[in-house]
Amino acid sequence: PSLFQALHQLYYDPNIENKNLAQKWLMQAQVSPQAWHFSWLLLNMDKVPEIQYFGASALHIKISRYWNDIPADQYETLKSQLFTHITRFASGSKIVLTRLCVALASLALSMMPEAWPCAVADMVRMFQAEDSNVDGRARCLALLELLTVLPEEFQTSRLPQYRKGQVRSVLAQECGSVFPLLEQLLQQQDSPGFIKQKVLKCFSSWVQLEIPLMDCENLIQAAFTSLRDPELFDTAVEAVVNAISQPDAQRYVNTLLKLIPPVLGLQEQLRQAVQSGDMETSHGICRIAVALGENHSRALLDQVEHWQSFLALVNMIMFCTGIPGHYPVNETTSSLTLTFWYTLQDDILSFEPDKQAVYQQVYRPVYFQLVDVLLHKAQFPSDEEYGFWSSDEKEQFRIYRVDISDTLMYVYEMLGAELLSSLYDKLGRLLTNTEQPSTWQHTEALLYGFQSIAETIDVNYSDVVPGLIGLIPRISISNVQLADTVMFTIGALSEWLADHPVMINNVLPLVLQALGNPELSISSVSTLKKICRECKYDLPPYAANIVAVSQEVLMKQIHKTSQCMWLMQALGFLLSALQVEEILKNLHSLITPYIQQLEKLADETPNPSNKLAIIHILGLLSNLFTTLDISHHDDDHESTEVKKLPVQQGPNPVVVVLQQVFQLIQKVLSKWMNDAQVVESVCAIFEKSVKTLLDDFAPMVPQLCEMLGQMYSTIPQASAIDLTRQLVHIFAHEPAHFPPIKALFLLVTSVTLTLFQQGPRDHPDIVDSFMQLLAQALKRKPDLFLCSNLDVKAVFQCGVLSLKFPEAPTVKASCGFFTELLPRCGEIARVGQVVHENGKVLLQAVLEGVGGQASRSLMDHFAEILFALNKHCFSYLSVWIKEAMQEDGFPSARVSPEQKETFSQQILSRERVNKRRVKEMVKEFTLLCRGLHGTEYTADY
Repeated sequence: PSLFQALHQLYYDPNIENKNLAQKWLMQAQVSPQAWHFSWLLLNMDKVPEIQYFGASALHIKISRYWNDIPADQYETLKSQLFTHITRFASGSKIVLTRLCVALASLALSMMPEAWPCAVADMVRMFQAEDSNVDGRARCLALLELLTVLPEEFQTSRLPQYRKGQVRSVLAQECGSVFPLLEQLLQQQDSPGFIKQKVLKCFSSWVQLEIPLMDCENLIQAAFTSLRDPELFDTAVEAVVNAISQPDAQRYVNTLLKLIPPVLGLQEQLRQAVQSGDMETSHGICRIAVALGENHSRALLDQVEHWQSFLALVNMIMFCTGIPGHYPVNETTSSLTLTFWYTLQDDILSFEPDKQAVYQQVYRPVYFQLVDVLLHKAQFPSDEEYGFWSSDEKEQFRIYRVDISDTLMYVYEMLGAELLSSLYDKLGRLLTNTEQPSTWQHTEALLYGFQSIAETIDVNYSDVVPGLIGLIPRISISNVQLADTVMFTIGALSEWLADHPVMINNVLPLVLQALGNPELSISSVSTLKKICRECKYDLPPYAANIVAVSQEVLMKQIHKTSQCMWLMQALGFLLSALQVEEILKNLHSLITPYIQQLEKLADETPNPSNKLAIIHILGLLSNLFTTLDISHHDDDHESTEVKKLPVQQGPNPVVVVLQQVFQLIQKVLSKWMNDAQVVESVCAIFEKSVKTLLDDFAPMVPQLCEMLGQMYSTIPQASAIDLTRQLVHIFAHEPAHFPPIKALFLLVTSVTLTLFQQGPRDHPDIVDSFMQLLAQALKRKPDLFLCSNLDVKAVFQCGVLSLKFPEAPTVKASCGFFTELLPRCGEIARVGQVVHENGKVLLQAVLEGVGGQASRSLMDHFAEILFALNKHCFSYLSVWIKEAMQEDGFPSARVSPEQKETFSQQILSRERVNKRRVKEMVKEFTLLCRGLHGTEYTADY
């Protein structure tokens, strides 16, 4: 197509295919040698702006990316043509003018300083020269546009690092040509608003070049003055914030001190904005105060003799934190201030002890005030008002409260135990004051403060927690938010309760009562789970009650699936601490209703709704067995002294239950064998039980191996292999269990090998699990590879095939298999023979992956295989690598024979014993093979 046709298609053709084709074609045109010629034609004044814009863009691309193609004797022509066009477009299309300015800026950056000394001064001079054809204001705007895009183009330019530093310092010196002009334009009475706005934008752009703050002082003061003009307010805020926030500014402490009075001077404007509900203005002023405080608190605190003016700034920021109204509906400012309080605290605590003591005296009261302010801001609005909030506003408020909670937790470091005492005193006064009944919002916020600290800080040493636990039952709970916070607070204190078990009875009834309320589902269930986990040895007296209430809410189906699962985990913790007969009795009453349901479901014809019910029941059993552990594998070593129960005799209760339901589970399976999710749920029950019970699971091993074998032979599924791997891991080395496990391992292997013959591409998950199973067998019980009916060669070939899968996890698992297999070459003759006969194929597959077939994230895993080949088959490897590398274009057409030779020698060199070095060699080589060596892609690699 012609250029104009393509542009027309790009802008006006409704067909998206055509648009994309046109865009592709035009992008190629932009970088072609003809672009120099057609760009100027497209900029003719008779063309529409879209076409002119494309011409200007093409020029910018040529100058910024293909600078080396431009002969030095054409620099001047190019420069004057650009100046001419910018002057011409000064009163034309704004978007074209900007693009042309960006092109000239790029040219200037490439020519500075040798080929174009004083570039910026030249620009200023050119545009100030009288030109009768172009209106003065338009010329002024064009110059400001050019000066604004120059630093921006510098920030995004592709200049090499050494040039960047050089050009930055030239630009910083040239600000002497720019700032006086900007000051003059801001101070002129007759400068129109749009010019002043452009001036402030231009200043904002320049301060990011790390210009000394004292050189910016006049313009910053001028920007402060502009804050009074509503039209300039936003731009002036950006300018002041950018100037104050540049990292270099902290070196100019005297200038920073001079900026405090004008910032404090904004307080009247801030108060008026708050009164009239002008959120934009209060937001802007707050940004300025925070920029000064947050970026420079250390430098300003250091000026001890100016402590009062800095304290005044801190109080101004406190006003912004406590700004009236509810976030995010009536104000959006307070959230900006939170990190300031972190920074200030860090800076105070970093001083040496004497100076720190002085500042603690000044700032501890400030931080106590901050806690009051934050808890006030964390309060919920009235129920009526909250009812009108959108779900998005409620979510923003929730996140805001989490930020407040994090801040309170941080402030604890500064204020210590005194903070908890003060919260407790306030809560006590609030709950015992009969004259003035308090709002639930007030109570909730104080509790929320307490919970924020107790969740992460060890409050075992606090003398106020007993009082708090005593107060909690006195709270009249009138609504969901308060009830939730009460629950979460009890949960946060569960470790404390474990050390003070007499207090459990104060709060447990509240938790059990809340379990019956669907609105408190998450908070009540998670709190019960925490209590059952932390306090299980003190719960036997309450066990019957907890089980009864839990059973009732489970039967009434009050909670969603995930909360039902948590509840089962809670009951698992609870039952673990009882005597075996008690556990069996409770399990019987807890599980029987579900077993009856499952028996009914097992007789029905499979359909989607009974599938969900089956998965739900199997999930409940899995979660119960995840935490029901009478051998106390998971207990902290600390709690072992007193509370260890006598070692239990007889079979494990979980095994008793599993044996009772085993046939029922087989019956369910026989109907649902084709359904991956049901099979997965069945496997999960056993997998969770094996993980928790470990050796206690032994009695189940024979029947489970048999069932798994039947399952896997009928329809192979990854979950069955994963469970097999679990059994190999725990039981394969025990002589008693070796026969059933060996039989299962051989069966799974032969079924999977058949699957490989039929085409394994559709089952990357099975291949992944199978490779992990083989690696586990080699690690735990290499004897499995001695079995005469295991086809080691076929297994090896499957591994090589798996290395070529596109799915990264599968490739990773195959690498893991070979990393375990190769070290066995010596001790298992059959493995050694297969490796020596087929190892070259493995090496080729590894090199293909490194050559670019596999994801770069897998290179370390491939390097592990090379490392193992080197260590265990060195003499073979040196022959194989030579032969493999002789093939043209292998492993990539991008590497030369010399580069391949270098890599082979490195791999076989003395450094081969250093795994880290081998990984580096592979990384280097893979970048060469992919053509990425020395590009920006390698930076993060």
